[in-house]
Amino acid sequence: MAHSNPSSAPLSKTPSTKSSTPSTPPSPGAPSSPTTSAPPPHTASFATYSPTPTFLPPETAHVTELSFGYVSDYTPNPPCSPNSTIDPLLFTSFKYLRKLFFYQCFTETRLSVPEIPPSFGSSLEELVFVDNPSLVGSIGGILGNFTNLRRVILTGNGFYGNIPDGVAHLVNLEELTLSRNQLGGEISLSFAKLKKLKVLDLGYNDFAGNVPESVGNLSELLKLDLTSNGFSGQISESLKNMQRLELLDLSLNQFSNSGVPLFLAEMPQLKQVHLSGNLLGGKIPEIWKNLGGILGIGLSDMGLVGEIPSSMGVHLKNLRYLGLDNNKLEGTVPEEFGFLESVNEINLENNSLSGRVSLSHSFSAKFGHKLKLAGNPQLCVDDGFIFFSKTKSAAGLEQLKVCRKPHKPNPALLSVVSSSVQVVVPSKLLFATWVLFMLIFA
Repeated sequence: MAHSNPSSAPLSKTPSTKSSTPSTPPSPGAPSSPTTSAPPPHTASFATYSPTPTFLPPETAHVTELSFGYVSDYTPNPPCSPNSTIDPLLFTSFKYLRKLFFYQCFTETRLSVPEIPPSFGSSLEELVFVDNPSLVGSIGGILGNFTNLRRVILTGNGFYGNIPDGVAHLVNLEELTLSRNQLGGEISLSFAKLKKLKVLDLGYNDFAGNVPESVGNLSELLKLDLTSNGFSGQISESLKNMQRLELLDLSLNQFSNSGVPLFLAEMPQLKQVHLSGNLLGGKIPEIWKNLGGILGIGLSDMGLVGEIPSSMGVHLKNLRYLGLDNNKLEGTVPEEFGFLESVNEINLENNSLSGRVSLSHSFSAKFGHKLKLAGNPQLCVDDGFIFFSKTKSAAGLEQLKVCRKPHKPNPALLSVVSSSVQVVVPSKLLFATWVLFMLIFA
């Protein structure tokens, strides 16, 4: 258990002798932190703990949940002491535990990951360590062989090393979130055995190598987040087998030279697609017809060339965010973007776009600074747009130059010129005309 010294008294406690219903995994795209709802009533929640507690006889109590640290505004838990440690009694005293949760408990004193004995946690379903940067070591010992584990969230800690092959034994796992650690190596092929997995988040670690094709066998997956690692090679086409996938985030890796994957067109449930920061190159493909449910697209800093497909404006009716900045895109801003009634931000900065921005004033009114067009020196807007952008704080417009107006002749000037025109006829032509006249009428 978490404690700062042997004499510390429990700060808050609500023991129970009943089991509670475990919470469901968060939906893709939502934070994977269990801090958004009030805890079930059958919990024991406290921030510090004495090795000889008087409030709870652990050998007899049927405690099902233990929560350490501040969880949410709905819980009575005070924060953990910065120098908290883990008491080994935690892993021998609670036979019916289903949820174990630590939030910002180990932040200053360096602490090795405890080895959880196999006898502990036969009923454990949820294991959560959030924002404990001083808790360091391999996750092999903490995962153990708990076949009933359904939800594992180990984010923002000091864990390092590979993901152990033993993860394949967690056959009931529905969520595995290991983001913001120092984990590395390649993704184990054993992931393919996790048939019930719905959320796989390995973001902000040091993983490398290819993403194995076997990951595509996770047919129940709703969220795949591999952002900010060192993955390389081509993006596996096997990902299209994830027909239920809603969020795909492969941004900030080293995938290259394969273009925007065409197989995305075969994944109609997608809500978020983020590939930014990978030098995939190529043109933006015409794949949007069956992807009308997409809310966010991030294709920034990818070496993309060619024109922006007008079909994006036609088919992506639910789009909220579009990021195409820092590429090599050419041509105009599609007029069809005016059909994107739900969009909140469009970022087209730092490309080679040109021509007149043909978006209406009313369409641009809702964006403010989130209509980003700077860094395209050949783009221009009408005079009215410049005035409009200054009054509506649309910074993306006010940085553009004013389009040159087409030249129209001045009617008054034409009248003056025409009245002063003199017609000069050569003398030889006049003589020939006189001779012809005399012959006709002689």
